[in-house]
Amino acid sequence: MSGLKPMRPVPRGGPAPRFQGRYKVTPEDFAVDEVPAYTPSGAGDHVWLWIEKRGVSTLDLLHELGAALDRDERSFGIAGLKDAQAVSRQWVSIEHVDPKSCEGLRGERFAVLDVRRHGNKLRMGHLRGNRFGITLRGARPEDLAAAQQNLADMAARGVPNYFGEQRFGKRGANLQKGLEVLRGNPRQFAARMPRRVFGLVLSAVQSEAFNRVVMARLTTLGTLLPGDLAFKHDNGSVFAVEDPQEDQRRCDQLLVSPSGPLPGPEMIQPAGEPRQLEDDVLRALGLAHELFGKLPFRLCRGERRPLRVPVVDPVAEVVSGGLRVGFELARGAYATSVLRELLVDTIWFGPND
Repeated sequence: MSGLKPMRPVPRGGPAPRFQGRYKVTPEDFAVDEVPAYTPSGAGDHVWLWIEKRGVSTLDLLHELGAALDRDERSFGIAGLKDAQAVSRQWVSIEHVDPKSCEGLRGERFAVLDVRRHGNKLRMGHLRGNRFGITLRGARPEDLAAAQQNLADMAARGVPNYFGEQRFGKRGANLQKGLEVLRGNPRQFAARMPRRVFGLVLSAVQSEAFNRVVMARLTTLGTLLPGDLAFKHDNGSVFAVEDPQEDQRRCDQLLVSPSGPLPGPEMIQPAGEPRQLEDDVLRALGLAHELFGKLPFRLCRGERRPLRVPVVDPVAEVVSGGLRVGFELARGAYATSVLRELLVDTIWFGPND
């Protein structure tokens, strides 16, 4: 099992051929707008900042904000992390600060565009999703029809909900360390490893297990099997399939989807064929469900994640140097899942990594 690398996700395939194109050539080629779950009320002790950043990670942004406002970067609240090689806009909250000191605040890589008050701190996951605008350099005008057909197919059927390559660390290092932790003595590792890093390496293992289940079910992403646990896209709840005919009707409408594992002691397990498949995936990684129950800090508690995700309001157009595509995804979904269905190749671990 040593030297195990993340499996490269494969496209499901759409009605039209994929084409050549490059993305993230410049930060402007990859735009991300956070779609909030709610907007600030205008009253309260917390100040929310609508910030545009360019070519900087969200964590580095918080460091720069902390320096500018003389606050500890850990005191800021965010709903999610945004790509570094991008131009992105997101809300950031901070308590007990003068809003006037934040208005017009800017640095070399960020600018505060709006300032509002609210009654609570922004928490991770407090967003509906993200809207992406991505330039595909080198794509040809004649590729537009293929892009539109495949985007329309994804809007109707959803897209495989793979975790992106950044989840696994450089050259898959997070996955390697996470497997080492789970197969060894987790409490001993926890004593030598920062808690945030500990969580990152374990989430890489969860992500790899999930991606492998997606690949194993590419032909049944829109089919509820006996024993499946279905995921409701409107509220994130999970339920056991009891009325296959009715539940499949909702699945055909992309209201619900089969779910896959983020293993942990609190994760509900399916039955039948889906359970066997998930057990086989863990076994191939040299793991078992019981190992996740031995972790400290209540990390890696486990949950279900939809095997596919809706692609909302997709568009495509010809621009200078290539094509521009736009779409909205639910929180936790990766734009590379959509790009993988459009392009012949996407960024992943190279042959020399």
